[in-house]
Amino acid sequence: MAQALVGRAKADAAKVTLAEIRKHLSDTYVTWAGGTGHDDAFYVRVHSPVVWIEVDCQAPGPLRGAYGGTEGTPTQMHVHSVIRTPNGNDTERSSSGSTA
Repeated sequence: MAQALVGRAKADAAKVTLAEIRKHLSDTYVTWAGGTGHDDAFYVRVHSPVVWIEVDCQAPGPLRGAYGGTEGTPTQMHVHSVIRTPNGNDTERSSSGSTA
C-alpha cells in the first residue's frame, strides 16, 4: 500500500521515502475495519514513526448515481486516502510554528 501511494511521487523522492518506511517496519502498525471481500468497503490505517497512511471507503454523495452507489452505503468506488509524515513538519503545526 505504501509503495502504491509513495510511488506517485518523483522516483528519487519515492525511493528515499520507501527506504525510510522499510527501516521502521518493526515499529509499523496496521488497523483494518470492514469487509475482506473483493467489493467490500473498508478502512485501513498504516502508521509508524515515518509514515501515516489512511484509506477509507466512503458513502457516495450527490454523484452516487454516476456509479450505482446507494446513499449512506460506503463503497470502493468512493475512496479517500491520505499519506503523511508524522513529525515531518506537515501536520500539527499552527501558523506560529508551534505544535498543537
